[in-house]
Amino acid sequence: MSILSGHARVAGIAGWPVTYSRSPRLHGFWLQRHGIDGVYVPLPIRPGEFATAVRGLLAAGFAGANVTIPHKLAAFEICDSVDASAHRAGAVNTLIFGEGRISGSNTDGYGFIANLRANGVDPSTGPALVLGAGGSARAVAAALQDAGVAVTVANRTRAHAEQLGNDLPGLHVIEWESREAALADHALVVNATPLGMVGHEPLDLDLSRGSASLVVADNVYVPLETPLLRAARARGLRSVEGLGMLLHQAVPGFRAWFGVEPSVDDELRRFVAADLLMQ
Repeated sequence: MSILSGHARVAGIAGWPVTYSRSPRLHGFWLQRHGIDGVYVPLPIRPGEFATAVRGLLAAGFAGANVTIPHKLAAFEICDSVDASAHRAGAVNTLIFGEGRISGSNTDGYGFIANLRANGVDPSTGPALVLGAGGSARAVAAALQDAGVAVTVANRTRAHAEQLGNDLPGLHVIEWESREAALADHALVVNATPLGMVGHEPLDLDLSRGSASLVVADNVYVPLETPLLRAARARGLRSVEGLGMLLHQAVPGFRAWFGVEPSVDDELRRFVAADLLMQ
């Protein structure tokens, strides 16, 4: 275990609740691997107190923070500047502090695409059906569009999907009830909803409507094997779990806060997954 000095760099993850997050374990692994004088901590921040708390972190000398549910939109609003990824997603999951200013980016889309490629999936091979219209879905849809992919979105609340379509021109919106019929016309389906996560109901999706070459990706990583991924594997479909997205999306923030480019490898995945398997 590394020993912190008075020069230690400090970052963390802001959310409510934040107890489920594996980001402290993930970043802690990298800090120890590289012998960095730094620490990454959970930051439980109540809704309505986000702006005050983040300005306090800035004043306290934090290097920055990740942002998770329910603060990604509030993080976008508090930033002095945001990069293209955050503009496209309309949300921020990574804050970088410096010279009294707050900069924001969204690395979810980067992490999603990197995870696809790490699993041997070329995101540009065909049209994608994204289920959901929240922060994760926005980032994924924007990243797929940037990769040249035609994207269709279905969400339980159509108005939210329509808003996403307005924000990302070219996006096609369908009814939630049409999601299964639409599988036949898509090469990739992505669950960007909380459905299937521990504490939530499973995602109801009959994969038999898709082709034998359909790729099934689930952004949920608790549990590691969601009901959707289990169903995909039972049909012999290629599947991509959500843990890899978590690992890859963390790389840009760690680099910005701690000055080292970390690697996503099997040792890291086993270390983070071991904690999930104990749940």
